[in-house]
Amino acid sequence: MMKNIILWVVIAVVLMSVFNNFGGQGDKADSTALSYSQFIDAVKAGQVQQVMIDEHIVKGKLQGGQSFKTYAPTDAHMVDDLLANGVDIKAIPPEQTSMFMQLLMTFGPMLLLIAVWVFFMRQMQGGGAGGRGAMSFGKSKARMLEQDQIKVTFADVAGCDEAKEEVVEMVDFLKDPAKYQKLGGKIPRGALMIGPPGTGKTLLARAIAGEAKVPFFTISGSDFVEMFVGVGASRVRDMFEQAKKHAPCIIFIDEIDAVGRQRGAGLGGGNDEREQTLNQLLVEMDGFEGNEGIIVIAATNRPDVLDKALLRPGRFDRQVTVGLPDVKGREQILNVHMKKVPAASDVEVKYIAQGTPGFSGADLANLINEAALFAARMNKRLVSMVDLEKAKDKLIMGAERHSMVMDEKEKRMTAYHEAGHAIVGRIVPEHDPVYKVSIMPRGRALGVTMFLPERDHYSASKQKLDSMISSLYGGRIAEELIFGWEQVSTGASNDIERATELARNMVTKWGLSQRLGPLAYSEEEGEVFLGRSVTQHKSVADETSHTIDEEIRNIIDRNYERSVKILKENMDILHTMAAALMKYETIDKYQIDDLMARKPVKAPEGWDDLPPRGGVEINEKKPEIKTEKPIGDAAEQN
Repeated sequence: MMKNIILWVVIAVVLMSVFNNFGGQGDKADSTALSYSQFIDAVKAGQVQQVMIDEHIVKGKLQGGQSFKTYAPTDAHMVDDLLANGVDIKAIPPEQTSMFMQLLMTFGPMLLLIAVWVFFMRQMQGGGAGGRGAMSFGKSKARMLEQDQIKVTFADVAGCDEAKEEVVEMVDFLKDPAKYQKLGGKIPRGALMIGPPGTGKTLLARAIAGEAKVPFFTISGSDFVEMFVGVGASRVRDMFEQAKKHAPCIIFIDEIDAVGRQRGAGLGGGNDEREQTLNQLLVEMDGFEGNEGIIVIAATNRPDVLDKALLRPGRFDRQVTVGLPDVKGREQILNVHMKKVPAASDVEVKYIAQGTPGFSGADLANLINEAALFAARMNKRLVSMVDLEKAKDKLIMGAERHSMVMDEKEKRMTAYHEAGHAIVGRIVPEHDPVYKVSIMPRGRALGVTMFLPERDHYSASKQKLDSMISSLYGGRIAEELIFGWEQVSTGASNDIERATELARNMVTKWGLSQRLGPLAYSEEEGEVFLGRSVTQHKSVADETSHTIDEEIRNIIDRNYERSVKILKENMDILHTMAAALMKYETIDKYQIDDLMARKPVKAPEGWDDLPPRGGVEINEKKPEIKTEKPIGDAAEQN
């Protein structure tokens, strides 16, 4: 910004100087222009009082006080005529212009045009950001951060303790290389950070540089690739030459899969420019000449497409997996981000961490930011637990669509549909507990039933998978039981798709069918096509395929009948939960506990302060159906 401002100020000053030197002074409004003949006649007639001679320009006053101006040719007798007629003569000495000003006035405009042209060429070709010339295609675009510019340390990285332990040796080596070299040990040349997006791979690399107190070069994999063949390889060479001058140092290449894809993949060969860049990178990392003191750290979320030569020992010796954090890691990450916002006393980070399984570090940072925005929208001074819960619901279930108005019939059908999911999911064994049920449209769904696990799970039993299928069909069955077969809606399309996929995987992948046994009937073959890993499935015999379909149908039918039985035995709870959803639109796990125990449902906290939503008038005079039948009998029968 400052460079652009200074440039335009210089351009304005030069233009003003040129205009002032070349522009005319302008005539005064009260000056009379005389021809030279008229001027000489006036002098001889005694009408001229005084004159001022500036080279060939003569200005003066007549006897009446009127000003005049004329241009005098080379006349040797003009001064004699003026003296003979008693005219007061004044003369202005010629201005002494320096050699510099003469050169500036001569070549200034041309130099100005050249400077403007170079400036715009640099902006178009990307050279301006790097501070290099307009034609510096082969120069590296890596940005170097000095030791004092890197403020991130391991204290700022949470939720990936195992990954931090993997890179501690690199930091120790950069601080004290002799400790390892005296025993013949060599530090790994490179470390590859692997993990899903948003898990903190780039942050961990910055923390390594911050802890080691060494220069840090950062560049993206796409910065090497250009339309000209050979430019990427030249940039790799230039980057390592710069790194050698600042060794020991760290080079961080983000999204290395942009340049490190497997060579020779696809039809008609690979991309010449990308492959030459990759070849140069391989040579620089471990070629004929070693680069001591340079550690290359790269990050990618697609290690399967990288070239094997890039992953061999001597190049990327270590592969550090930065996975999704567990519940303890999520709590640590939330604590790091909560330091940046003013938190109320009721905030319990532990409960937020338990209710966000599968969230990455970036997701958790976004959750805190959304909570701060919710609090600011309500003019609060502190971020409370309610704001965090709202932010969590928005990220998990989608934003509420207040502008979407459903009629009462559609809203009532959605209420029974979501209540059917919740009741079946609550009763079947090993199912994740119900977290929240809502008929407020969120995202692309008209209603949401959210199940959240009490802890992180890394596998699922057959009983749990059966329970998930039963719960998925609970919504469709509730619609059929209440409104009849002819009124069943298309709202269960995604439920049916997910249930069928679960049943198919149970039979063909996970060996959970006694009839077919523990065999994989969808054997996968991985191939690389156009730089991507493609999965092909072997075909099975017609008889076996028919048996697979029968087993899938048996699993679906068995769980479908179980859901029908559960809902018929708890029809009173289904009506009561649907009525609560019609009234409050969203109920949480505490209200669901009261409904399942056949207790009166309390209004959500702060519900009376909320404005009416949805545009539907609820008939609150409808009697609630209550019974003393315990639900434990139904659970034992299942």
